Amino acid sequence: MMGERRVGQEALFYEFSLERHVPSEHLLRSIDRFVDLSGVRCDLAPFYSEMGRPSIDPELMIRMLIVGYCFAIRSERRLCEEVHLNLAYRWFCRLGLDGAVPDHSTFSKNRHGRFRDSDLLRRLFETVLQRCIDEGLVGGEGFAVDASLIRADVSERTRVGGGAGLPPDATGRAVEEYLAVLDDAAFGAATEVAPKFIAPADPAARWIAAHRGPAFFAYSVNYLIDTDNAIIVDVEATTAIRQAEVLAARRMVERSLDGFDLCPQKLIGDTAYGAAEMLNWLVDERGIEPHIPVWDKSQRTDGTFSRDDFTYDHTSDTYRCPAGKTLQRYRRRFAVPRSGVMKDNSLRYRASKRDCEACPLKPRCCPNTPARKVPRSIHEGARDLAREIAKTEPYETSRRQRKKVEMLFAHLKRILRLDRLRLRGPNGARDEFHLAATAQNLRKLAKLIPAPTPFPVT
Repeated sequence: MMGERRVGQEALFYEFSLERHVPSEHLLRSIDRFVDLSGVRCDLAPFYSEMGRPSIDPELMIRMLIVGYCFAIRSERRLCEEVHLNLAYRWFCRLGLDGAVPDHSTFSKNRHGRFRDSDLLRRLFETVLQRCIDEGLVGGEGFAVDASLIRADVSERTRVGGGAGLPPDATGRAVEEYLAVLDDAAFGAATEVAPKFIAPADPAARWIAAHRGPAFFAYSVNYLIDTDNAIIVDVEATTAIRQAEVLAARRMVERSLDGFDLCPQKLIGDTAYGAAEMLNWLVDERGIEPHIPVWDKSQRTDGTFSRDDFTYDHTSDTYRCPAGKTLQRYRRRFAVPRSGVMKDNSLRYRASKRDCEACPLKPRCCPNTPARKVPRSIHEGARDLAREIAKTEPYETSRRQRKKVEMLFAHLKRILRLDRLRLRGPNGARDEFHLAATAQNLRKLAKLIPAPTPFPVT
């Protein structure tokens, strides 16, 4: 039945409550229990002036950024529009119905100024991590580490040759940050090899090809997680190169040990972290079991004997070849003792030329040299321990637990939409990674810690 719509007299008074209009199962209501920003104003007090116009509440901007990264709204202009229109966002940001939303340019001013100078976003991440520890979500027995590439906010069409260096007319905040990290082992000092191309808009981004696909400019986001509930224990931004990622792993482990008194029994990683120096640092300096495949290039493919075919004797510090002959470091005494350590931190064990010439296995051992040499790393003890751990059942469990890091990266790129950075420079990448890791930990808290059931009103 159709008829004329009859509109009654409008009400003179309205009663509206944001608290009643935000569903109890909404993600922001669950997250709000774990957001403690009581110390934000104290941290930022030295960076505000007592003169001029009234400032924007920093807690409001942090809450808006949390909303943006939890719901994949990374455009600051769009974030301001969404907070202005969405009731749940207004409730979480404590704006009420008539609260003014700051202009999008305010975020840029504070991100590149007060927030960065006070290291506020790092403090925010650590505050949420401490809440995870207090709630019992971090066991601290096993950690896993990995890195993933995040595309930089630059165009490949503006690239210049890396051999020529940075163009003299390149200017901007990202260029200044690049010049400031040239001696940082996580960026400019990670390798002496010059990159093939440089992006003048963001020279710290590394030109790299991954998974046999097309090359692009990228940063590496490094995660250190606790394997119990996949809580992110630490996060680090580095240039997209293996040496920098290994250094980031060491920095993150040290911060977790020194800052939060977390003492993991094992560290899980892939072959990129299986270099001899890294394994020795874990075993001898930190007492952590390396559940990591050993980075080993000693296997030969030409049909001759590999190093694994030679047996090492710890007592006599010698090798024994398949023919039963002895390989040792020196065959005569020196007046001044020599360490024998080569530039690559390895020792050389040599067979006797007389033994090799008469050996029937010489065509399969050293067909092109008078005698066989076998290198051994000075950190071979840690490498041997890693090889022994790889034969155990806990190692197989660790292989499955390492996938939790990869799942966090998939969530970061597909759900939070952080597959490409919006900020440039090392500091911009660091800020984005801190906010994204904070959002992921908050979402994990909301999922694993159920909200208390409200008592029914009688």
